[in-house]
Amino acid sequence: MSESNTELHDLAALLRTGATLVLSGAGISTESGIPDYRGPASATRVRTPITYQEFVRDEAARRRYWARSMVGWRLMNDRQPNAGHYAVAALERDGYLNGVVTQNVDGLHQAAGSVTVIELHGSLEAVRCLTCGSREARVSLQARLDAANLEFAGRVAERAPDGDADVPEEWVAGLEIVACLVCGGVLKPDVVFFGENVPKPRLERAWSLLAAAHNLLVVGSSLTVMSGYRFVRAAVADGKPVAIVNQGPTRGDDDAAVRVEGRLGDHLPGLVALLSS
Repeated sequence: MSESNTELHDLAALLRTGATLVLSGAGISTESGIPDYRGPASATRVRTPITYQEFVRDEAARRRYWARSMVGWRLMNDRQPNAGHYAVAALERDGYLNGVVTQNVDGLHQAAGSVTVIELHGSLEAVRCLTCGSREARVSLQARLDAANLEFAGRVAERAPDGDADVPEEWVAGLEIVACLVCGGVLKPDVVFFGENVPKPRLERAWSLLAAAHNLLVVGSSLTVMSGYRFVRAAVADGKPVAIVNQGPTRGDDDAAVRVEGRLGDHLPGLVALLSS
């Protein structure tokens, strides 16, 4: 038996001991064609995400964001769940999971059939007005952006993480930003930007799932960002075993009772098969 098969058997044995909470990161969605920030494929890509403070104070930064997002949304919106997402949904359906806390904003866990999902960083499916708080579906906003910027029709660019795209700077200057339909205020994607806090009620729901779980299973996250790694630290402090399935090293490797290296689209369906055998 290969080393990865041995570790997969160890992971199956761990999940049989009690309810497990999954913490997922961008690595589970890369096989759906959505780039990540820190995985093996992004090792040579330097990217500085927009911060909340930049977005709020600087109209030029907002124009740049929406120019990139207009193109990136078209690429993101047609993404489909992959074998890793379907495996996580199967683990929940079969009673091995008490939920999923995801750092992703792509909605692919729900599309694959996962039911108890907490989107720690929000979702790209909606935008929110910073003035009146009203929400609008991202599909609706995209239609309004397209109508106001007809020159963007048919434009394509290399996709980037979180529904972004790498667009030439000359595309940015002429972009017309559309406003909130209710009050005319500034619209922001309903996701947590760098420099912004996860809403307290959402975080409390995530902590309650961890408190009710026997184990924590990290899938597709390097755990570089503290918003994810703190769940590992809390699990270890509470004596809960931590397992990690990831392609490439993670910040939590030294905390892991079980560590499986490689493609999630291979290992997670393999885990489902072991547990059902």
